[in-house]
Amino acid sequence: MFSKLAKLAPVVSALALGAALVGIGPAHAAGPVIGGGSGIVIDNAFECTVTTVGHDAAGRLVGLTAGHCGDPGSVVYAEADRGYGEIGRFVYSNHDLDYAVIEFGPDRITPVNHIGNVTITGVGAPPGFPQIVCKEGRTTGNTCGISWGDVFQTSTETWSQMCVVEGDSGAPVVIGTTLVGMVNAYLIAACFGPEVGTNMTTILGDLNAQGGVGAGFQPI
Repeated sequence: MFSKLAKLAPVVSALALGAALVGIGPAHAAGPVIGGGSGIVIDNAFECTVTTVGHDAAGRLVGLTAGHCGDPGSVVYAEADRGYGEIGRFVYSNHDLDYAVIEFGPDRITPVNHIGNVTITGVGAPPGFPQIVCKEGRTTGNTCGISWGDVFQTSTETWSQMCVVEGDSGAPVVIGTTLVGMVNAYLIAACFGPEVGTNMTTILGDLNAQGGVGAGFQPI
């Protein structure tokens, strides 16, 4: 039923011609600036969006994105600077909940909590109707819309009326500066939606239960 946003290679290649969304953060690490809303290229084949960057309980520098964007071992490049080379790799991908963990080289990126019009200062509970949510995607940038809540009472996902298209997969969904979910798919039509996304509480709960890379994640 879902239209997975990053699997249509021809469409994504065309969308990749657009400008990448990057932000400015403290230059405490080498490499491209990466945060929630940054465009990434996976295996030099297609593009997705980073949900957030932070550290896990073991101190590893990790990021989240949509699960259909890659599988363990998939190589990640910064869309804004593909020539810089590999910045990280997928280490875990949950296709049921549609989220993935990327482990970044600690000296390969400059992690930030602000990209475009989205700043992430913490993680919060899923939005309900009629809250307004916003996202920052590498393809359509910053868009907002009404949350329809947990339409099918799955306790894992939230529907909203934000504009999303291919390449926005993984984009952070926020209320204010609180990260509440990620973009995973749209139903019916691109940009007309509705958009469907996995809740951050569900993602972090599953990560902690797995106990591997990403467990104990905290955004920067």
